[in-house]
Amino acid sequence: MSASSEEGAVAAAATAASAADAVRAGRAVLGIELGSTRIKACLIGDDPSVTIASGSHAWENRFVDRKWTYSLEDVWAGIQSAYADLVADVRRRYGVQLTSLGAIGISAMMHGYLPFDARGELLVPFRTWRNTTTGPAAAELSELFGVNIPLRWSVAHLYQAVLDEEPHVPNVAFLTTLAGYVHWKLTGRKVLGVGDASGMFPIDSATGDYDAELLARFDTLVPRPGLRGILPTVLSAGEPAGELTAEGAALLDPSGALQRGAPLCPPEGDAGTGMVATNAVAPRTGNVSAGTSIFAMVVLEHPLAESHEELDLVTTPAGDPVAMVHCNNGASELAEWAGLFHRFGELSGASVDADAVFELLFREALNGDADAGGLLAYNYLAGEPVTGTAEGRPLFVRTPDSRFTLANVVRAQLYGVFGTLSLGMRVLTEEGVALDRMLAHGGIFRTAGVAQRFLAAALNAPVAVGETAAEGGAWGIAVLAAYLREASAGRSLAEYLNDAVFADAATHVADPDPADVAGFATYLERYSAGLAVERAAIAAL
Repeated sequence: MSASSEEGAVAAAATAASAADAVRAGRAVLGIELGSTRIKACLIGDDPSVTIASGSHAWENRFVDRKWTYSLEDVWAGIQSAYADLVADVRRRYGVQLTSLGAIGISAMMHGYLPFDARGELLVPFRTWRNTTTGPAAAELSELFGVNIPLRWSVAHLYQAVLDEEPHVPNVAFLTTLAGYVHWKLTGRKVLGVGDASGMFPIDSATGDYDAELLARFDTLVPRPGLRGILPTVLSAGEPAGELTAEGAALLDPSGALQRGAPLCPPEGDAGTGMVATNAVAPRTGNVSAGTSIFAMVVLEHPLAESHEELDLVTTPAGDPVAMVHCNNGASELAEWAGLFHRFGELSGASVDADAVFELLFREALNGDADAGGLLAYNYLAGEPVTGTAEGRPLFVRTPDSRFTLANVVRAQLYGVFGTLSLGMRVLTEEGVALDRMLAHGGIFRTAGVAQRFLAAALNAPVAVGETAAEGGAWGIAVLAAYLREASAGRSLAEYLNDAVFADAATHVADPDPADVAGFATYLERYSAGLAVERAAIAAL
């Protein structure tokens, strides 16, 4: 063994010993995020930049009675499965049993509608962010408030239920998000991190709480029971948000091994944890998160000049104002296409796993034409508010003179992931919003230098991807839970991330290639014109 190999082995052994000690002593910190297709659990030790164990559980939303939903039974089955997978990973890696935790954080997809009655019973099935049936409510509230209220926001769902005279509305005693619900059941506290809360109702950044004037305006429309009284209490990053109860410990770990008492940080949405995971919480920073949906978050230096339908105004987990471009459709359609090629490989006798299929296809996309050869792809599995489409119809379109090659097919699909996002980001550019850096994370960026390069072309700006790009929000919420100890000492979230989490982090920056920028611009012109085809498909099919 060489000297360098010996040094590496010694360092790895020391890291493993440190992780095992953190687990045995109850210092390890757990983060759980409920994403659209996967529930992930992440454990960090004394060094918050290092994941020491992980677990996951695959799940899917259901389209029931023309609404996208997940059952609460699936929520808990998935959480328990992901946690059990993490516990097994700890035992496999370090030979120790996880029985206590230093802190816990819960994150989940933002927005949506989870209304409960006074007994804590869910009144209607969970309506997720993916539902776009709240148009009349969102339009009326946007006019009343003078700020854009997106279709996904919880207050839009609530008011649409009022407009539709749904019988459950008079019984609503508590309204929360998915992260807020899980946190409530683990701790008994009805609280929410300010970032997630900003997807329920507008936040006043000066107070870090719901906008009091806008609450009063809403109560002129729906005077009972008073909106503030049914919303979760808003907390900022670093504020104590309760402790794991005995009942909560049993929910996480039905085996009974997990002890009660671990402190929890405020529950957050996936947008906020994505900002943490990319160190994009300070003004003039931004991040792009790509998964089932895709969205960009840009931390603002000053308020925007006017309201825009394409933009949400939300906050960081610390309460700073953020402009968000949220697109309902991200990489799911791309994954469906990859699945076709995976199956072809199986039929041909090739032994290629799913991750390798993505790698091969992404690399081939680099050989495509800069404008994807005249091909066009819409990833619209669901409605897309940014472009005004109420439902989803995935489309792949070409003309007789298009260059129909595998490289161009894959490139068109990758461009399609970023198409609607690029349209929304143009609004921020026109507002004069300045960025020092744009960071990206999500599984689509695991193949180095491909999706990152195309995103740089779509935004015409440098895009950085860190080594934690694929870790995502489960790691981000674990970092927020670890921040509980630091916040009590007066350290800001931005300082903590810069000094303790990302000080030695390696990032890879892709500058926009002029040929790609010109090619994507051509693609986007075709994409904008082709929206008429998408709308015709929705009307006809």
